[in-house]
Amino acid sequence: MPTWGLLTAAAAPLLLVAGWTIAARLQPGDFDSTTQTISALAGADATDAWVMTTALAGVGISQIATAVALGPATRAGRILLGTGGAFTLLVAMNPLPHIGEPATVHGVVAAGSFAALAVWPLLSWQREASTPWALRPAVALSAGSVLVVATGLFFASVLTDAHRVGLTERGAALALNLWPLAAAASIWRVQRRR
Repeated sequence: MPTWGLLTAAAAPLLLVAGWTIAARLQPGDFDSTTQTISALAGADATDAWVMTTALAGVGISQIATAVALGPATRAGRILLGTGGAFTLLVAMNPLPHIGEPATVHGVVAAGSFAALAVWPLLSWQREASTPWALRPAVALSAGSVLVVATGLFFASVLTDAHRVGLTERGAALALNLWPLAAAASIWRVQRRR
């Protein structure tokens, strides 16, 4: 794995958190991150929507670059991580429309992003003795299971609990973007020892 892969893996969660923090502060009145989604910060009705849109585009590019860099992960896992990044770019290009307008395209690409990023660890593991810890079967399968559950909780909150949808989305999104960093860090650590 090239060193820049560690940097791109770190960039994704940093851009995500910086984007939602800055964009929320730019909203007039009391923007509630517990009840309002990240997508609302980039939507047609948001103030300075470009901030969250730019952050989402940066996250998507970082995810794609990280997928390219994670050489020790399986090809299927890397393709799924890159697919999640491509869907994240599509989220940036298809923001929430004005309130009351259908958000079908945005919903589909956002669901694709969450799903691909949740499942990629389940397909990334290797059985070789020299495999970095994050890519070992028990670790990767456990991480993937946790990410699938976090994503499921977010999807459930979209359908049932508008009072916590922003909170569950942020928790899931952060976890989805921290796992590639953990995988990259474990690969980098093995490489440094060698």
